[in-house]
Amino acid sequence: MSLAWEQVVIAAQDPATLGRWWCEVLDWVVVDDTPPVFEIQAEPDRLPGMMFLPVENAKDTKNRLHIDLRPDDHAAEVERIIALGATRVDVGQGDVPWVVLADPEGNEFCVLGERRAV
Repeated sequence: MSLAWEQVVIAAQDPATLGRWWCEVLDWVVVDDTPPVFEIQAEPDRLPGMMFLPVENAKDTKNRLHIDLRPDDHAAEVERIIALGATRVDVGQGDVPWVVLADPEGNEFCVLGERRAV
C-alpha cells in the first residue's frame, strides 16, 4: 500500500485572499484559483500543498492542527511575516524558543528557532 500527503486544507472566509497571503509568506505559487478552490504549492506538481476552501463563519477557537515553519533567520522571518499581516498570539506557550503567530484569519502557526543538533 502506498500513501502520499497531498494537502493541508484550510477553511477560510476568503480563500483567495488567505491563500495569496500564505503564498507570499512561503514564497510558493498558485496552482488553482478556480472558485471555490484556492490551492498553492512550493512548485507546480510538488506536494504537499495547501488548499483553501470557503466557510461562512470566522475561526473562534484554538487550532487543533497547525503549521510549524523553520527559517534560517528566526528574528528576520518573524518580523517579515508580521509585516505581511500576521499577529503574535499567546496560546499558553510560555517561555519557548519559537514564536506563535496567527494569519489574517486567526489560524495559529509557529516560527521555530534554530534546530538543535542531535
